[in-house]
Amino acid sequence: MRTSYVCAESTNPYDNIAMEEFLTFHTEEDECILYLWQNANTVVIGKNQNAFRECKVSKLCEAGGFLARRLSGGGAVFHDLGNLNFTFCVRKDAYDVDRQLRVIQTALKQFGLQVEKTGRNDLTIDGKKFSGNAFYASGDYAYHHGTIMVDVNEGSLMDYLTVSAEKLKAKGVDSVRSRVVNLKQLNSQITIEGVKKAMIAAFSQVYEKQAVPYEFSESAKAQIKKRKDFFASEEWLYGKQKDFAVTFERKFPWGEVSVNLETQKDKIVDAKVYTDALDDELAHKLEKMLLGCTYQGKALLERRNIENKEVDEVIFWISTLI
Repeated sequence: MRTSYVCAESTNPYDNIAMEEFLTFHTEEDECILYLWQNANTVVIGKNQNAFRECKVSKLCEAGGFLARRLSGGGAVFHDLGNLNFTFCVRKDAYDVDRQLRVIQTALKQFGLQVEKTGRNDLTIDGKKFSGNAFYASGDYAYHHGTIMVDVNEGSLMDYLTVSAEKLKAKGVDSVRSRVVNLKQLNSQITIEGVKKAMIAAFSQVYEKQAVPYEFSESAKAQIKKRKDFFASEEWLYGKQKDFAVTFERKFPWGEVSVNLETQKDKIVDAKVYTDALDDELAHKLEKMLLGCTYQGKALLERRNIENKEVDEVIFWISTLI
């Protein structure tokens, strides 16, 4: 398998998400690209999250920070220059999460750290989270990306993220800070540049092929710039904002869900679903299933889809409430 890497120069999240998208959809067969990047003072929300629910948007903007929305599902995270982001871009037939995670484990072993995967998408050391991961797939293309907290300002983490009481209760802790750790707390010699070099070396080792720098054409640079403008747009960041007549909220084992419905007479005429589920298509599937349905529990039950466990659980739950 051919391997290449990119170390982004920009710390602007819209540049970086646009580049990530480009790399993903330009990955060749039998190729894996490791993309390493950093965002300055940014809250990144999942594809299907409500920006105002997950982030103190006004406070973030007043401080000169950025709000960004990624293509993948999952929850909100805070990035500053003490955080290193990684993305593995690869075709679906070569996608291997265990192998990809082994790159991180191998890299951090150089610093005497033993990494474990816990929960649905976390990497931990001694039971404390230093990395959250998310996943995206479209057609033949896929990526796996995540954070590596090296020396993140934990005060900012608390300042700008809004974490639900249900999520904290489920974790059995009373604050976000109590369950995360910076790598620098575990090894004072660790630096961002050191982790970058270790990641590239480990990438070459795990994939048994010397990784080489990825080269961008002028056409590629133009495409990335165009997509940067889209990822910075209000349409992408905030989406449709309106007051819905009915809202249902619940935390499932696989994530939180907020279902917002508008009805006319006995029909559901509009539906908006927010979720931090890792399935980035879950919200769309639910909205499609709810739209046009008679606003009755019996009618909803007739639309259940047992082939998709998460969709089925949500539809059944709502049917018991109306």
